[in-house]
Amino acid sequence: MNSLNPMKVRCLQIFILLTFILSAFQASANVKPVVIGYVGGYRGLVDAENIDVKKLTHINYAFVNVLKNRAVLSNEATDTINFKNLNALKPKNPSLKILISLGGWSWSENFSDAVLTDTSRRAFAASAVEIIKKYGLDGVDIDWKYPARPGEKGNIYRPEDKQNYTLMFESIRNELDLLEEQTGKKYLLTTAVGGFTSFVDNTEMGKAAKYLDFVNLMTYDYSGGKIAGHHTNLYASSKYPTENFADKAVKAYVLAGVPINKLVLGIAFYSHTYDLAENHRRGIGGKVAKRAAGHNFSFIKDSLINQNGYRYYRDRAAKSPYLYSSNKLQFLSYDDEWSVRKKCEYVKKNKLAGVMFWEYYSDQKGYLLNEITKVLGRNSN
Repeated sequence: MNSLNPMKVRCLQIFILLTFILSAFQASANVKPVVIGYVGGYRGLVDAENIDVKKLTHINYAFVNVLKNRAVLSNEATDTINFKNLNALKPKNPSLKILISLGGWSWSENFSDAVLTDTSRRAFAASAVEIIKKYGLDGVDIDWKYPARPGEKGNIYRPEDKQNYTLMFESIRNELDLLEEQTGKKYLLTTAVGGFTSFVDNTEMGKAAKYLDFVNLMTYDYSGGKIAGHHTNLYASSKYPTENFADKAVKAYVLAGVPINKLVLGIAFYSHTYDLAENHRRGIGGKVAKRAAGHNFSFIKDSLINQNGYRYYRDRAAKSPYLYSSNKLQFLSYDDEWSVRKKCEYVKKNKLAGVMFWEYYSDQKGYLLNEITKVLGRNSN
């Protein structure tokens, strides 16, 4: 039998690749974007009855602690009640999925130890899956801030985190597969990741993505340096040098090997607020004197936008709004309906999995969730 010439082989490879891409595109065309809301159970009892559950596809319950190489409910008394009340929402939205989110900013210090060895990883994975089994939940979300680099002061981190991060997901996925065999139910594994390239550099996201259903990009908290900038911008600003923005993060994760239809774009329901050292035109790009208390979006919309000395502006290059009070020398960066609409349109155009937001009760009146629903609709699968 004569072998195919190199040109024919190459054409065949291209044909197979294009066929795969087309079939993947067609398969995703009928899937509505996910809308994932993080709900902060760490504060105590959750007001579950006032969650507009029909506008969500997933609730990520934050947070479960990591102690002595195990997933632990540090607030078990209230967590137990919260799980019961959140599960009680499912008759209103039978497709709703409820996941536990492990770690977060304050409870990530022990991840590195918990996943350091095969033995510890298996024990950690089993403990996390045992929680969702016990309380009838739907999956596990990992919010490790951060593998192989500092997060909160005092966090343990080591170079081996880069590989162990991937192995952690493999272990959890194995435990979830075992549970699926027992129950016949599908369980989800997701992660919240930094919306900046250094997170990609310190992980193996292409390998890790094989075990993950969604990769939730925390495309917020970008500001915090010496100048007043956006904290949740979609694109780079033309008004000041911009190191991080959502579109840059999406491209970095895709380049690292994460399928774009697993990426979930982050939306902030809260502001970053800064007192400036001096008056600087509209505030943006000005020198920061200190960080001030942030605000939830419901309060911003009802009490600050073009009120009480604050003036509303839009950075149309960055697709990001901001407020500035020249009297108070105070600058606020946040998401509003306009920027949320731009993000949702970006998700649809680029075929991302959907959006997620932190945190549900930071917009009690539902202004931003209503806008998400207008653009993306609700996943009823």
